[in-house]
Order: sequence, then structure tokens, then C-alpha cells
Amino acid sequence: MITISDVARHAGVSTMTVSRVINRSGYTSAPTRLRVERAVAHLGYVPNALARQLRSKRSKTLALLITDITNPFFTSVARGAEDVAGDHGFGLLFCNTDESEEKEIEYVSMLIQRQVDGVLLVPASLSSRSMGLLRARAVPVVVVDRRVRAAGVDVVRGDSEGGAYQLIRHLLSLGHRRIAVLAGARSVSTTLDRVAGYRRAFVEAGLKPDRDLVRYGGYHAAEGYEMAMGVLAMRRPPSAIFAVNNFIAAGALAAARTMGRRVPDDLSIVAFDDLPTNWLADPFLTVAAQPAYELGQRAAELLLERLEGDGKRRARSIVLPTEVIVRRSSGPPARGLAA
Repeated sequence: MITISDVARHAGVSTMTVSRVINRSGYTSAPTRLRVERAVAHLGYVPNALARQLRSKRSKTLALLITDITNPFFTSVARGAEDVAGDHGFGLLFCNTDESEEKEIEYVSMLIQRQVDGVLLVPASLSSRSMGLLRARAVPVVVVDRRVRAAGVDVVRGDSEGGAYQLIRHLLSLGHRRIAVLAGARSVSTTLDRVAGYRRAFVEAGLKPDRDLVRYGGYHAAEGYEMAMGVLAMRRPPSAIFAVNNFIAAGALAAARTMGRRVPDDLSIVAFDDLPTNWLADPFLTVAAQPAYELGQRAAELLLERLEGDGKRRARSIVLPTEVIVRRSSGPPARGLAA
């Protein structure tokens, strides 16, 4: 087995110098660093991660728990977190909870056993019982994208209420008054915040939203389709739909096709969260776009700050702004549908 001493002899340096290069700690001149890196590659040396973990009491591993890894919003969040973790010499584990709090708790229990250094958590619900497990084991955690009821928790999220408010203001300015909301689960903070933004826009305009037009379900396209079919079959259907995420919007678009409603001629559709530009030849949806990559970056940076600090600083809540991007899916209501 190749050892760190073998690398040191091959490079003509001390073992301490090899350690500094491998661990990216302390100063090493560029020529010396290059000699060590070439020696590592030539000899095929692999550092003993377990021994290093025992010495430092660190696994150099973080974990990111997200609710739907197929959603491009969370893919971008994950990439931002991974880039920051990698730049600091940490690996990042990904766990997909499928919006299930039970699955979230199972993953958290596993991660505690594996002694990860910290957790980035997109909670499946406001209650987030897994927070108690992490706190009991003193595992640093940053909540991402959503809020939890627990006090004293670091949170990095987008402005869900503000983004929803801006989208509804846009629809109201076009003349829409019957605007349906296709929401996720009531137990998730982003659902509550986005519905609150919808209601705030109506109240400020001196209008009263129709409670029958607010539908709760899940965050997937199939659930968006079902909710959209329900509101479009009403005796007085909406002239516009606000989908609280991009997958629900995809379901709403499919329902509009099923019902023979042209978008935006017969029905306007707006949504929270954009799709990557390279996914679409012709971007169509009006959206409130969150800076997903930056959200992952900021959350990972905050978690690393907690790991390097004394843990006594007050919890921080970072809310990143959303940007409303107006595209062709929203237009004035068809004659007779505004009221």
C-alpha cells in the first residue's frame, strides 16, 4: 500500500508538506505543490479518509435532502451547494424524500449514523420532526427553500409571498378577476406563502378572492392536471391560473389542452419557478423565477460558516428576491371572463 511517506520521498519533500497539499491547508509554493500532485498521481496514492476523519473528528461530508430530484429547480439548488462544498474540500450526498416526512426522518437517521458534518434540508413539512433528531445530535443544519416552525434555525429561501404577489398583480393589471390558485400541500410553507401573496394582491386591489378557486393538492404534473380540470369544469371557470410550481403548471397546460382552452387566448397561466433556458426552444410561461443556483450556494456557505464557527451566533434568515418574467402565457382575459 502506498503511504504518505512514499509520496514525500518521491516528491523530495516532508510528509507535512504532502499533508498540506492534500488537505489544502497552509502555504505551499506552486512548484512544490505541482511536484506533490504529480507524485500522488504517479504512485496512485489515495489518502486514508477514515484515519483523517478520526484525527479531525470530521467526515468532510455534507448532505442535501431535497423533496424532488427530478424538478430542475432543485437540480440547480443542488449544483450550487455542490460547487461550494467541493471548493472547500467537502463531498455532498444527495437524498430525495419525495415530499415524505417519514422518508426524510429515515434519511436523517442514516446520515447521523454516518456522521455527516452538516445537513442542508428542504423540509417536507412545516413541523419537520427531523429537526429534533439533528439538534439532539448537535448536527448543524440549514433549512433551504422553505420555513419550519422550529425557532433558532438558519434558513435560506426565495421570497415566495412576494413573487406570488407580483404575479397576481400582473394578472390583475391585465383585467383578470377570477384567478385560480393550484397549490401544493397545506403543510408546506411555500404553499402557504404563495397563497398569502395571492390574497394580499387581491385585498390591496379592493377585491375578494373566491375561496372555491384555491385548490390544494401536490407538487407534480398529474396533481396539477387534476386541480386544473376541477376549476376549468366550474360553472364560472377562471380566466387565469396561478400554479405554485413549474410541474403544476405543466399539468395545468395539459388540462387546458384537454378542455380545448387556448393559452393565453382563452386562459392565462402563470407559475412559480422557471425552467432552464436550455430545456426550451421557445420559453412560453410567465413565471416568478427564483435564483436557484445562488440559493444552493448561499445555503452551503452558511452551513460551512456554522461548521467553522463556535455555533453561538444567532440564527440567520436569508430571503432572496424573485424576478417576474412576463412571457406569452399571460394576456388579457377573453371577453366576458374578467369578472
